[in-house]
Order: sequence, then structure tokens, then C-alpha cells
Amino acid sequence: MTHSQNSQNFQTPSSGSEPATENVGAQNDENDARTPEGFTGPTGPAAYRARQSQAAQDTQRESDEFGSSANQSGDMESGQTPQNPEKIGNATTDQVAQLEQALAQARDQLLRTVAELDNMRKRSQREREDASKYAVSGFARDLLDVADTFKRALHAIPEEVKLDERNKAVIEGLEAMERALLRCFEKNGIKRIEPIDELFDPHYHEVMFEAPFPDKAQGTIIQLIEPGYLLHDRLLRPARVGVAKSVSSDQPPYNLDTQA
Repeated sequence: MTHSQNSQNFQTPSSGSEPATENVGAQNDENDARTPEGFTGPTGPAAYRARQSQAAQDTQRESDEFGSSANQSGDMESGQTPQNPEKIGNATTDQVAQLEQALAQARDQLLRTVAELDNMRKRSQREREDASKYAVSGFARDLLDVADTFKRALHAIPEEVKLDERNKAVIEGLEAMERALLRCFEKNGIKRIEPIDELFDPHYHEVMFEAPFPDKAQGTIIQLIEPGYLLHDRLLRPARVGVAKSVSSDQPPYNLDTQA
């Protein structure tokens, strides 16, 4: 009896321990299903994170070492030695000074260019104005002979012929033609110069003779031989004149500019 009871007692825990073993296995299977891949073991997540962090640090260290060695090798290949921060700062200051100097030169060249362009614009505008004002200079100079011919023709008519009624219409026609020509001149900026009893001006007058004339001041125009003409403010032809000279003076008889 005692032996059988002991056998029963021994078998009873065995039979009762099988369900407990099955529960523990089921719990382990459930834990394995909830645990991500790589998170195994009792301290799986912490170990996984540690391994991941260590791997990242190793990768960063290798990358830094590789970059440093590459820079050093590049400096050695180019014949340059690594520079310290002091030298780099000095080089940067020199570059800034060079850039400021280049900027100042560029600004100076720009100002000079703008000034040259402004002068060119003004000069071109003045040339256009002169071209429009004096474009007829050659044609006007040729017409001066026509005006002189009318003047000579009228002066060549004797007084008795002018008094004859039969010639009056012809003479009046010549005078009207001369007036029309002079009006045409004035309309286009051509002005006649007739400097009687004026002082000689070498810029507008040409001396043809000089004669002593006690009643006139020295250099006074006493006779007009041929009138002069101006186109706006430019001389087309100087007036040909005779001037008075002083009998007792050794000075020139007119104000001639001998330095020109």
C-alpha cells in the first residue's frame, strides 16, 4: 500500500505538471508573436537599440576618417599643405581688399564711360543742330553772287535813266527782285552786313584799302565796297571795306588782330 500510494503520489504531480508546461509554451509563443524581428531574448529591444547606435557611430567615425584622409591626400596631390585658421583669415582679408579695389576701379570706369557717353550725346546733338542750321551754307554762298549782281546792276544805272518814266518800271522790277531775294535770305537765317561808320572788326570785315581821313577816328570804316553776309552766327563772307587811318599816328590804321 505504501508503495502504490507513493507511486500515485509521484504520478499525480507529473500529470498535473503537463498543463502548466503547455501554458508556459503558449505564453512564449504569444510573446514571440508580439516581439518584432530582431528583438529576441529577455533584453532584446535594449540590445537591438544599442547595436544600432553603435553601428551608426562606427559608420560616422569611418566617414569622418575617410573625409579627413581624402582632404589631406588632395592637398598633397595639389602641392598644398593644410593651412591653419590664422593663414586662412589673412588670405580672406587679402581677397576682400582685392575685391574692394576691383570694385573701385569698376566704379571709376563706369563713371568715365557715363561721362563720355553724355559728352558724345551732347556733341551729336550739337552736330545735328549745326547740320540743320548750316546745311545750306554752300548754296547760300553761291546765291551771294546773285545778290551782288542785282546791287551792281542798280548802281550802274545812270541818274538820268532812272528819271526817265519809260525805264521806271524796269528799275522798280529790279529793286523788287533784290528785296525778294533779301527777304528769302532773312527767312533762312542769312543776314547782310553793311558796316558803314563802324569800327573795323577783323572777324567780320576785310580791309581793301586805307586812307587818311581827319574827320574819322582811326580804324573807322569809311567806305563799303562789298557787303558781307552771316548765316545765323557763322560768317559766310566778310564785308570788304575801306578804313580811315590817322595821319599823325604811327599805330595801325585799324584794330587788326596780328596774333591770329
